[in-house]
Amino acid sequence: MSSHGTPIPMTSYPCGPLSGVAEVPGDKSISHRSLILGALSVGETKISGLLEGEDVLDTAKAMRAFGAEVTDHGGGNWSVHGVGVGGFAEPDQVIDCGNSGTGVRLIMGAMATSPIAATFTGDASLRGRPMGRITDPISEFGAASYGREGGRLPMTIVGAAQPVPVRYVVPMPSAQVKSAVLLAGLNAPGQTVVIEKEATRDHTERMLAGFGAEISVEDTDEGRVITLTGQPELQAQTIVVPRDPSSAAFPVCAALITKGSDVLVPGIGLNPTRAGLYTTLREMGADLTYENERVEGGEPVADLRARYSPDMTGIAVPPERAASMIDEYPILSVVAAFATGKTVMDGVKELRVKESDRIDAMAVGLRSNGITVDETEDSMTVHGLGPESVPGGGEAASHLDHRIAMSFMCLGMGSQNAVRVDDGGPIATSFPIFEPLMARLGAKLERA
Repeated sequence: MSSHGTPIPMTSYPCGPLSGVAEVPGDKSISHRSLILGALSVGETKISGLLEGEDVLDTAKAMRAFGAEVTDHGGGNWSVHGVGVGGFAEPDQVIDCGNSGTGVRLIMGAMATSPIAATFTGDASLRGRPMGRITDPISEFGAASYGREGGRLPMTIVGAAQPVPVRYVVPMPSAQVKSAVLLAGLNAPGQTVVIEKEATRDHTERMLAGFGAEISVEDTDEGRVITLTGQPELQAQTIVVPRDPSSAAFPVCAALITKGSDVLVPGIGLNPTRAGLYTTLREMGADLTYENERVEGGEPVADLRARYSPDMTGIAVPPERAASMIDEYPILSVVAAFATGKTVMDGVKELRVKESDRIDAMAVGLRSNGITVDETEDSMTVHGLGPESVPGGGEAASHLDHRIAMSFMCLGMGSQNAVRVDDGGPIATSFPIFEPLMARLGAKLERA
């Protein structure tokens, strides 16, 4: 079933050219962080372009539960009257984060150094995901956690009454873990240091600096060293959320594989720690161009134009690029099916602990649609059939995963036969306007 209700089977039919302007929602990563940092600031933070998907709305509800005043003014415009660093109140209800791993992990970090307790839960998918990668580092600050076997939700976090700063080496490339530790470090005295061996998306570092925190980033032989001085007074900000590059991936990739397509996706955030998919697509020979490049709110932004690309070839995606495109491998594997030759994706074991085991989910679904896929614990190889050669006609299980569902909807647009997904309901968690947006471009999507 979908994250908040009855399953919604969906079918995507082969369609004519996709064309027009695709105005995708605001960036999910920045939307979560805007609400959380606004709640930890002094004064009123004003946010425009907030993604109003279920994941972010659950974070907004959580910030209210911790004492912040969060107001929806309509049209993606929100305000947050913060309580300041260390000002979180103890919630009197369980914090339900729905399907959002980002939301629950960042919020756990943000409250871990306040002397309060909070219980977290989520949907079936989130309750199956590992939280030890967060509870381990926050325990070093002095927080305690009590959850189900295997460190799974529901889980109660008891914040540290007398937190201490930490020096933490992130064991795997994870922006969520890094961000949770930095948010915990806000209310710890002294300097908290986070070291990541591979750079991951850096929205938290950029936004902390924007809110007035004393934070530095240095590349060393040890890795990327981030130093945060604790107990600042964060100042409320005005934030314009750029459009989400991970959501933009779906209309972009659908255009690349659907004959005759020409789609413009305006105002997309192209932070270097997030743009790995677009670099990869261009290396494959995709007709993908950046137009009107600019900087907005400290983030690089451009309009993306994607045209049908029958001459794409498979490549070996550098494993060091994984952190900058970890959420985009499902849709990349769809594009790879329409390229000529093998596309090899190494260093992607993190995909096995996302909303679903994304390697397995994509491999099984692609095979059911006539595509050969090889997989190992840490890799996936798609044997491309070339343009207009993907049979389709199969059904895929979404496993409560929005990106799996949308990827197979895009597969159906360029295939010879329709593609069905058992449950498209989770799409609402990150891209609530996916269906009408794609329909306006010319896609043929149908709910059972």
